[in-house]
Amino acid sequence: MSEFIKSFKQLSKNDVAIAGGKGASLGEMTQTKIPVPPGFVVLAPAFDRFLDKTDLGVEIEAAMHKVNHKDIKSVEQASKKIRDLIYDAEFPEQLGKEILNGFTELKAKYVAVRSSATAEDSSIASWAGELETYLNVTQKNLLESVKKCWSSLFTPRAIFYRFEKGLHKQAVSVAVVVQAMIQSEISGICFTVHPVTEDRDQMVIEAGYGLGEAIVGGEITPDTYIIHKKDWCLLDINISEQNMMITQCLRRGVKRAKVPQSKQEKQKLTNQQILKLAKLCQKIEEHYKVPQDIEWCLDSGRFYVVQSRPITTL
Repeated sequence: MSEFIKSFKQLSKNDVAIAGGKGASLGEMTQTKIPVPPGFVVLAPAFDRFLDKTDLGVEIEAAMHKVNHKDIKSVEQASKKIRDLIYDAEFPEQLGKEILNGFTELKAKYVAVRSSATAEDSSIASWAGELETYLNVTQKNLLESVKKCWSSLFTPRAIFYRFEKGLHKQAVSVAVVVQAMIQSEISGICFTVHPVTEDRDQMVIEAGYGLGEAIVGGEITPDTYIIHKKDWCLLDINISEQNMMITQCLRRGVKRAKVPQSKQEKQKLTNQQILKLAKLCQKIEEHYKVPQDIEWCLDSGRFYVVQSRPITTL
């Protein structure tokens, strides 16, 4: 696509340094024919170019140098200053054009824009959950959302995390994933090894109505299904009542909506769908050769994988 942008088809698991953990993983799964919604990555060097063109690098370094990570006020002040600097800086014209061209080539009305740190899922640390995601982004607010993702490298939580993991003196950059938005009817997470018992013959799938952010953010209690990976039998089905879901909102990106009464107490996925999804997730685990934490969604009867990363707690 360009020097600063690569489509998922052009990336692999070896590209963490430029595409971050999320971007490299989405590229790798696309290459291996896993059903990943199409997209591209604004590579980490684009953020470095942005800092260079706007002369922000020195100011950010100075602000970080003053941080006392044991003082939350110090962390919050540095975060606000750095995020404001990034947000207020002018977007380099050529870089902006390349990103908007990438959006046009996607032929998607809405996209999900996700931060992907270049330290993510490395042996040092997993940045999962530390950075930001923007949903149902349009061409109109795409560049603004990319900037917000860049600046999320400096949220109070991310700054503290960086000090905690000893990364504050290392160069940590950030790539941005731009992916066609799936308006999922049902979504969730799959752990290809039981995350509590650590039984490697068992897989756990969590499922809820609407977009997956409700589960990731802990706003709902999802259904939980436990599958035996050797003979593909369902060991346990735990159905949770769900009254609220996160869905598309044209003005704000997402909104919280009421789940129809008739569906609130129903099992989210059929037994057949659970096994189909389990086999797809097993394929991902076999490819990576390590247990995976997978985010998935279902739209019009088709499963999509929107993220996969190693389980770091085993």
